Amino acid sequence: MFQVTVQSPFLKMKNIEHKILALKYRPKNFQELIGQDIMVQTISNSIKLNKLPNAYLLTGIRGVGKTTTARLIAKALNCNKDFLKEDNCNCNNCEEISNSKHLDVLEMDAASRTGIDDVRELIESSKYNPTSAKYKIFIIDEVHMLSKQAFNGLLKTLEEPPPHLKFIFATTEVNKIPVTIISRCQRFDLHRVPINLLFENLKKISKNENGKISELALKLIAKASEGSVRDSLSLLDRAIISQQIQQNEIDEKFVRKMLGIADRSKILEILKLVLQGDQKTSVEQLRKLVDEGIEPANFLNDLLEIIHFILQKKNLGEFDSDLTLSESEMEMVNLISKDVNVTTLMIFWQFILKGLEELSIVSNQILSLEMLIIRLLHLKDMPSYQSLVDMINKDDLKQNNENKILQNPIKTSSVDKNEVSKISKDQIKTTNQTKLEVETLNQKNSPNEYSKAISSFEDLIYLAKQKKEVELKFDLERNVNLIKFTDGKIDISFNENLGKNFVRNLSEKLLEWTGKRWVIALTKNTGQKTFFEQQKEKNYQLLEKEKKEDIYKKFKKLFPDGELLEVLKKD
Repeated sequence: MFQVTVQSPFLKMKNIEHKILALKYRPKNFQELIGQDIMVQTISNSIKLNKLPNAYLLTGIRGVGKTTTARLIAKALNCNKDFLKEDNCNCNNCEEISNSKHLDVLEMDAASRTGIDDVRELIESSKYNPTSAKYKIFIIDEVHMLSKQAFNGLLKTLEEPPPHLKFIFATTEVNKIPVTIISRCQRFDLHRVPINLLFENLKKISKNENGKISELALKLIAKASEGSVRDSLSLLDRAIISQQIQQNEIDEKFVRKMLGIADRSKILEILKLVLQGDQKTSVEQLRKLVDEGIEPANFLNDLLEIIHFILQKKNLGEFDSDLTLSESEMEMVNLISKDVNVTTLMIFWQFILKGLEELSIVSNQILSLEMLIIRLLHLKDMPSYQSLVDMINKDDLKQNNENKILQNPIKTSSVDKNEVSKISKDQIKTTNQTKLEVETLNQKNSPNEYSKAISSFEDLIYLAKQKKEVELKFDLERNVNLIKFTDGKIDISFNENLGKNFVRNLSEKLLEWTGKRWVIALTKNTGQKTFFEQQKEKNYQLLEKEKKEDIYKKFKKLFPDGELLEVLKKD
């Protein structure tokens, strides 16, 4: 009897363990940690000199290497060899720390263990010496998630830990950590990794993984990662998997479609059409991008970035762009920058930012994008600040010439246009002087019809009503308490609701209406009730008086439910 065993190729493939690139290429030493040179140098020096802090605090955005750095520090402190000189140390301690199996290096996720009981457990275990390593190390990830009581429980141990104990904290939101904790740690801020370093790292890993990906595609992935190494490796993983299935080289176009990012040249073309005022074509181009799967937020962010490039070109001349701007795109940026002014770009920037906010409000984001493009088209035709200033200056010059004619003793009706143009410049006075003299001339030569009409405070209110000075009338009625009223002088007190320009407005109107200046005196005396309160009181007394009349009593007998609300004077 023979027993034949057949194993399916599918089962063999299923048993192969796939390790994601972010874990496969996690740095094994400080030299492999990219983009954090200053931090690596500082930590290495402190380890060499044996000047170690009680606790390390590692901050930064996601994916820049906080947890990796924490493990590297733990390895360096507990390595049986010289970790800083070894390229890839395989001692027992380093191997176990890499696999998260070391008994003396405890990693805790503060997002899932936030309470004081978890911290109390740590503190109790910290009293015991390490089993095989030199230091007992607690790595607490996302430490900002700990509760207030948990942070308070750490304070004493953190400040004066046992000689064998070290803390390493990692967080993405350092502002949520109490200052009392931060002051007890040696803080290291891990920066975003520059695009060129991410690109070189992706290029090297892609080559190791036999990935057929173009350099432009790798540059796009590096930019889309926003300085995060882990994000860049995750995106590269997606691209390589797609390439292995399709058996084709992954190009920039595929990555843009994968990420929902529009082609920069197409966005530049839309901006160029907007600046040219071509509404139909610009909207059509936008709709084509939408059909290709463009994400509205990505489109607006790319548009903002292009405006930033154009501003740099106008302000700095030649500048070094990042890796994502090709030569042809750079040429288009140069072309656009020649025909657009800075004011228009700044207005575009503000409106695009507003458009980003609107995306979270409207249900159909595509409509919001189209409306934004149309708004930008109309904004392009707005006059610049300088042109508005020039228009105002022209109006002022015209007014000066008119005032100059008024000042000339010759009657304007008999002045020829050629004679007017010959008037000496020395006769032209400033606008303020001319206006004042014209007003004075009018006041002297023509009697003011209201000069004797204001004999009481009530007359003043009535005149303000006649002149439709609504704000002045409101303040006089409701916010002013009269103390004394005489011809040419008004003594008043006021409440906190009085307009800040009341005195100036009243003085100007009285001068205009009466032809003379009045003195408005503000005092702290109580004064009378406001005109509105007085009128209200008079109306109430009149109402009560009418209720006592026979006609009201007869009315109540006929209509018991009726009520007298107002008494009007018959004209």
